[in-house]
Parts: sequence; C-alpha cells; structure tokens
Amino acid sequence: MSTPPPADEALICSARGCRAPARWELRWNNPRLHEPDRRKTWLACPDHRESLGGFLDARGFLREVVALPGSPTLEG
Repeated sequence: MSTPPPADEALICSARGCRAPARWELRWNNPRLHEPDRRKTWLACPDHRESLGGFLDARGFLREVVALPGSPTLEG
C-alpha cells in the first residue's frame, strides 16, 4: 500500500513527463486482476485528464473521475 505524500508536497500529474499540478483523480481497476471494490488512482492535470481517462476507458478500467480536494472544479 502506498503512503500519501506530505501535505506540503504538490500532487503531480501521472502522465509521462508531465510535472504539472494534478487537479483530478482518475479512479480505476482492472476487473481481471482486482476485486470489484478496489480502486487504483492516477492523477491528472487539466491538459491530461481526457487522454489518461480515454486510455483507461478504452480498456474498461475507468470507474470515476473526481476533483482533488482544494482544486478548481472547472474543466480546462
């Protein structure tokens, strides 16, 4: 199990090479490997929310997308 980063450490987008602050949590699971209630999380900045979500959704893995606490909820 992973531990959350320290409160003063910025959450960074999970897209390869991106160092932008994350604004969204993409919660997913692989039904062939994970129990139905287990969720893994990728973080996304506004620029990568669609591409990361599309990658997961095309495989049937995406379960939900939620705004990170304290982040703007407007898409952008």
